[in-house]
Amino acid sequence: MTFQTSALLVTWVALLLMAFVVAGLVRQVHALSSGTAARPVSATLRAGDRADLGRLGVTGPAVLLFLRPTCHTCVEALAETVEAADGRTVVALYEGPAPEERPGVVAFSDQGHLFATYGALATPFAVAVGADGEITAAAPVGSRAAVRELLAPVRTA
Repeated sequence: MTFQTSALLVTWVALLLMAFVVAGLVRQVHALSSGTAARPVSATLRAGDRADLGRLGVTGPAVLLFLRPTCHTCVEALAETVEAADGRTVVALYEGPAPEERPGVVAFSDQGHLFATYGALATPFAVAVGADGEITAAAPVGSRAAVRELLAPVRTA
């Protein structure tokens, strides 16, 4: 077998593997965007439900952020939330260990069970809680604009 034949064969195998990976990613994106992705818990809290802030030692109004320390978008969402919080307590919840303390943020490590409770399938995910302790909004916040959009109705409430 010549070098050219070997290189061509390896190239086709690599292209085939990449096609399988892309097909899998497209399937996952479609499932997430259509809302058919499997939920970790069937009893996910939604807008209008009461948030259990007492267990965290926090009183409303608050913004719960579900984050991962290695996620660049999470760092940006946290910075934007601190800026847009408008006097609300910002609570950063991490599945594993929390990074260093940040001014204006109450951070908690090892809160993976709350990810399931609040339906945080992807990070960053934000939950806005009103002064009465009820959830006013919950959504993934992958950009600064998404954070502002989520918190806008809370500001006027």
